Amino acid sequence: MRTPFPRRAAALSAAVAVAAPALFAPTALAGGAPTQPTPEAPKAPSVDAPESGTPGTGIERPEVVAHRGASGYRPEHTLAAYELAVEQGADVIEPDLVSTKDGVLVDRHENDITGTTDVAERPEFADRKKTKVVDGVEQTGWFTEDFTLDELLTLRAKERLPEVRGESASYDGMYQVPTFAAVLMLRERLSEETGREIGIIPEIKHSTYFDEQGLSMEEKAVAQLEVMGLNTEDSVATVQSFELENLRELNHELGLKAPTVFLSWYEGFPYDSTAAGDEVRDYAWYETEAGMREIKAAGVDVLGPELSQIIEKTEDGAVGAETSFVDDAHRLGLEVVPYTFRAENQFLYSDFQSSEDPNEHGDMAGQIRLFLDAGIDGLFTDQPDLGVEAVDGWVEDQNRGR
Repeated sequence: MRTPFPRRAAALSAAVAVAAPALFAPTALAGGAPTQPTPEAPKAPSVDAPESGTPGTGIERPEVVAHRGASGYRPEHTLAAYELAVEQGADVIEPDLVSTKDGVLVDRHENDITGTTDVAERPEFADRKKTKVVDGVEQTGWFTEDFTLDELLTLRAKERLPEVRGESASYDGMYQVPTFAAVLMLRERLSEETGREIGIIPEIKHSTYFDEQGLSMEEKAVAQLEVMGLNTEDSVATVQSFELENLRELNHELGLKAPTVFLSWYEGFPYDSTAAGDEVRDYAWYETEAGMREIKAAGVDVLGPELSQIIEKTEDGAVGAETSFVDDAHRLGLEVVPYTFRAENQFLYSDFQSSEDPNEHGDMAGQIRLFLDAGIDGLFTDQPDLGVEAVDGWVEDQNRGR
């Protein structure tokens, strides 16, 4: 990135305070029984990631964010996925945060854990299956806010896309759902072991919804970053959300000093806009100059758009026109880190697909280069090894004047 994610504390009030064992003892199972040692993930070839920036050239190396960990190779949001991502050279790991019934932040892409854990196979939790409306969408399944931490830790993670990622699915049942505290401690250990400071970019999921459940997460996220020494302006931690209001509160009311990222989608509304009855501020509006200025005024440092907001995709899935998104953001001092580069053909623009097999890997590196040429400052990928290789190759070519 031109600069590594811009390195941007509230007191631990009674509303924020969580007992230390709940925050920092993530391996205790229900009933106090010790967990079995987590099976060690097979080691991938170590990658020595270059430092951000290339001396003498003025080129900043864009950072590679391991999207939900090395989620192309291990069940997403597990400690094994994060450890593998760092072994593959990722600069930053990404946990998603949801809350348990007893208010502990845990790491899942959604509060509906039906597709990413073995909860449906656990008869003791059959009565927890519910139908709810989350961010205006009706869903049926099992939800983290209906489980205590001890109960949740008895579950085991599984691959979300087993038919696409069979290798990852072979690790089903091996790993727990980690707490945010456990991921923070893993980041610290991996930084010490590798000799490079690993970044972390937690996403606060469904902020408005969890507020409505009396399980606000923002204060706890700030508190845990504070405890780990990461709530500083030059922190390697960055907090992200698909809603703007909670980012504004984090920056202006809750004492967050670390940088923030506003995530967006190519259509629809952020749920905080919907909940407020705001019919103007959809994601498209936030792509306008007025929208970006409002994001900037909320204290946000980075924009995280979906890929097609930067380079459009035609009706047949091919590369379309490049938008002004990156230039507009840079003009206002906002960095751009889009999501998500996935190697399988079904997730690539058709220009970079290798065959008609949707699960075969295509030319993700070629697609990444297209976006790097468009000026992005970093990227999210499910396959960090391929992302690092693509970024390093692009930087080398830039240095050679290609």
